[in-house]
Amino acid sequence: MTTSVFTVSIDDRYFEDYEVGAVFEFGPIEVSEAEIVSFAKRFDPQTMHIDPVKAARGRYSGLIASGWHTMGLMMRLFVDNYLSAVATLAAPGVDDVRWLQVVRPGDQLRLRVSILEARPSRSKPDRGLVVSRLEAVNQDNAIVSSLKAINLFLKRRQ
Repeated sequence: MTTSVFTVSIDDRYFEDYEVGAVFEFGPIEVSEAEIVSFAKRFDPQTMHIDPVKAARGRYSGLIASGWHTMGLMMRLFVDNYLSAVATLAAPGVDDVRWLQVVRPGDQLRLRVSILEARPSRSKPDRGLVVSRLEAVNQDNAIVSSLKAINLFLKRRQ
């Protein structure tokens, strides 16, 4: 797999710049214990996410990040590096959300984005739809979570 590089900056990126088959990597972003606990206390208050002592005695033998926290970290890298600052319109949805391996404090995650499909809109000629596979990859090159994102982008040319 060859990693691609966008030929234009995020401030000048349009539908035409998202080419099927391109693969990008962004990151890393570190997962801290404090962030795991803070996120989980607010959004996913299960023992394995909020209590290091009880989590050590549990199924995962230690504290792990909520899958939703991992998705949030992926989204941060996606917005900062992949989505256009000038042409992103909306995301009608995501498919195939998967949590494949646990994420622990100290893990370093990278985001791998593979463009699966890019097609002009049939009903609105000023935009196109891009389908991308997002994978969070840890420091051991293991895929820890994935999803398929569907995004709409304005076209540069109409």
